[in-house]
Amino acid sequence: MEPRTATLPAFAKVNLSLKVLNRRPDGFHEIRSVFQTIGLHDTLRFEFTPGRGLEIALDDALGIEDNLVTRAACLFCEAKGVRGRLRMMLDKRVPMGAGLGGGSSDAATVLLALPALTGKRANLPELMELGGQLGSDVPFFLTGGTALGIGRGEELYPLPEPRALPLLVLAPALHVSTPAAYRALACPELTSPGEFRKLSTFQSFVWQAYLASDAENDFEDAVFQLHPELKRWQRKLERLGAQPARLSGSGAALFGVFPDRAKLQGALPQFRTEPLKVFSTTTVPRRQFRARIGRSLREHALEDTWPPRSRYER
Repeated sequence: MEPRTATLPAFAKVNLSLKVLNRRPDGFHEIRSVFQTIGLHDTLRFEFTPGRGLEIALDDALGIEDNLVTRAACLFCEAKGVRGRLRMMLDKRVPMGAGLGGGSSDAATVLLALPALTGKRANLPELMELGGQLGSDVPFFLTGGTALGIGRGEELYPLPEPRALPLLVLAPALHVSTPAAYRALACPELTSPGEFRKLSTFQSFVWQAYLASDAENDFEDAVFQLHPELKRWQRKLERLGAQPARLSGSGAALFGVFPDRAKLQGALPQFRTEPLKVFSTTTVPRRQFRARIGRSLREHALEDTWPPRSRYER
């Protein structure tokens, strides 16, 4: 039997705003964030051949230990009783450990692709539940676009979306430990006056359609103290016209949203001498996100279904 093949993008994200609240009984922190998919992406290639038994293989040039791609595939196949040979190839472009969600996006892309390729039906709540087992950011990448994330970030609500906007992503060769960044915040209780102020400013940001003046990331003060050069690059983005310019997640990547392509093109040469990877891209609205995934699976999936539903279902 010929293998069923597909090549999918795994889009990165930025946090347009991120507020960290109290520490929860489960050890995680309560957050409020506006997530946004962007055009920067990894690429995943799939080959699936139905058969007896189950064989899963991943070609990963970077040799990432305990790769979420393999974990997601194993989780889905075990949950749905998939039988056959699955080979996956990962072309990694999103910088790792940068707050851009690359690993989580890879895992979500596996969960979106496998129902269509294997003929196993999986609705969105099922995939969300599987994604939540892999990481707090994974459920967001099953929907894409602009979304409000609360709880650990896995509780998601779609938000009205602006038009696609140009942005620069700056990725330095730094690793920011997420647990250490959380510890540095020393968050008070949710009901403290300080937390009420956080919630009020976050609500203002969302209600005013993500105005740059209200964009915030609670990790910035702590992370910038550890890595002052990040603050310098953030200010440089702002001077060059980015509104907003923020740290994404707990870093170390920074992003700047520009009002138009001309402003971005003017800023781009100013970072050529900096020790950074610089990516010129755009925000990816939900409709475009789903259209790109759908086109990638059109040979195997029914049109206008989300998550993509397989033509091979029995």
